[in-house]
Amino acid sequence: MNATTGHGVRRRTTVAAVIIMIVLVAFVVRLFDIQVVRADDHMADAQSVGNFVGGATLPGVRGSIVDDKGQVLASTTVRYNAAIDPSLAHNVNRLDDEGESYVETWGRIAERIGEVVGMEGVDVEKVAEDAIANNPDAEYISLKKGLSTEQYRELLEIDAPMLILEPQKSRSYPNGAVGANLVGFTGADDEPLAGYELLENACLESTDGKITYQRSADAGVRIPGTTTETPAQDGGTLNLTIDTDLSWYLLQMLKEEVETQNAQAGSIMVADVKTGEIKAAVDYPTLDPNTPGETDADNRGAKALTRSFEPGSTFKAITAATVLDQGAATPLTEIRASGYEQFPNGAAVGDSFMHPEYRYTVTGALIDSSNVALSKIGELVPDQTRYDYLEKFGVGQKSPIDFGSAEPSGVLHPVSEWDNQTHYATTFGQAFTVTMQQVVSAYQTLANGGVREPVHIVDSCENADGTTTKADLPASERVISEEAANETVEILENVAAQGSLADQISIPGYRVGIKTGTAQKTDGNGNYKSGVYFTSMIGIAPIDDPQYVVMVSLDEPRRITSSSANASAFKKAMTQVLKNYRVPPSEEPFEPLPKFKE
Repeated sequence: MNATTGHGVRRRTTVAAVIIMIVLVAFVVRLFDIQVVRADDHMADAQSVGNFVGGATLPGVRGSIVDDKGQVLASTTVRYNAAIDPSLAHNVNRLDDEGESYVETWGRIAERIGEVVGMEGVDVEKVAEDAIANNPDAEYISLKKGLSTEQYRELLEIDAPMLILEPQKSRSYPNGAVGANLVGFTGADDEPLAGYELLENACLESTDGKITYQRSADAGVRIPGTTTETPAQDGGTLNLTIDTDLSWYLLQMLKEEVETQNAQAGSIMVADVKTGEIKAAVDYPTLDPNTPGETDADNRGAKALTRSFEPGSTFKAITAATVLDQGAATPLTEIRASGYEQFPNGAAVGDSFMHPEYRYTVTGALIDSSNVALSKIGELVPDQTRYDYLEKFGVGQKSPIDFGSAEPSGVLHPVSEWDNQTHYATTFGQAFTVTMQQVVSAYQTLANGGVREPVHIVDSCENADGTTTKADLPASERVISEEAANETVEILENVAAQGSLADQISIPGYRVGIKTGTAQKTDGNGNYKSGVYFTSMIGIAPIDDPQYVVMVSLDEPRRITSSSANASAFKKAMTQVLKNYRVPPSEEPFEPLPKFKE
């Protein structure tokens, strides 16, 4: 063999040796990984595949939803059904604490099961025997239903292979339709489907725990001392601001009013002026969340929070507040207006009744709800200023309630898109849309001296560990001056006391301020429907110390088509609110403002 050949052989031998070393190192690394690094994982896998691990689920309990007093609106109970597999009803091999094997007879197991479920052992055996007699291939026969968690845990400890245990979660709504439009409902296995059940699922949802233990390889019986438990995590308690008792009354009353006025639907909302808490937000028609499938899909939600509409005359108060805050007018500033006028830009505006030119005060313009007069009042400030105030009052943006994707933000077009008619229509609540909570929030701001408190329904989540997470709400915000707010509220009191509905909405002993709204409805193509309206009435009481805002809306009332259709429901609602919260009667007397300039 020459030198060249020998050199090649040595090189091939060296390469082969290196390859062998690499393979050996790889085997060593892999062996170390299996036996040391991931030994526990591999052991668990092997036990699972080899049927060496047994266990059971420990169901977590979904959290409750409660009202402002802790009254339960939604809760979950977990009960258990026990059944027998007759084909497995025989003696069982066991291991004692020292690892010694023994046999536990089926009769003894039946006695132990009976002690837990409240049956005699012989009766448990008979259940299995009868099942086999009726069907030799039977593998399931019900034994006992509605067992408690404590009984479930005791049956697990028996470790009986013939015993079948089935958790049954049940969500119940003890107040039925009261608050149902807000609370929502769940489906099978507590799956959240609507309302705060869905929106606040992070607070309410639970996590199941588990019990695991090892089984022997030969007999497949539980090995003593190998049991481990991962506790279940229950859901938290969702605290809402609504008052169940008040909501119950309002719902019953609203049903009567909707039917009396032959309306398609109705809603009532009540807000605490000082805190922004929504104490009631009821809809009719509504649903019973215990049986949601029995209600039309259109009535399973919260229309009070998800419907958008043109506010109409209720927002004339915001136009007045704007010019008062800007110092462009006072409650007694003179405004000359006829029942119908054509303006220099070509736009035409008319009132709901024909009349000659009146020398209104700003107060009188709102008492008569004159569109023509409000158009002239609105012109006292630039369009952009009015737009900015509408934004400051919350138009065009979701409320702090934030009822998910179903809650609209409303539509407020920029000034650059206002045409000649919109220039005036925006002064009397047309050409933009709002939600009920936005209107209520605007009046809460007026009643609270110009400071907006965020309207809200969710107060907090009380977590299972005892900690509490408060709702994430924006800070209080001054929208207009205290003087302008108080002047606007004084105007609203004059609307209530001097307006055409004074006798229908007066509440003995209390000074009340109101404004009505009769909004036209569109047909979906940008055209207004003929003869049908979305009517509303909103008010503040008591005026000398504002405590609550109440708003009532009726969708397409047919008996009375104007906002006066809401008078009866508003009076009943506000009276009940004042009674419910024991608000003292007004002490200071009402001092009327002049409607016309002398």
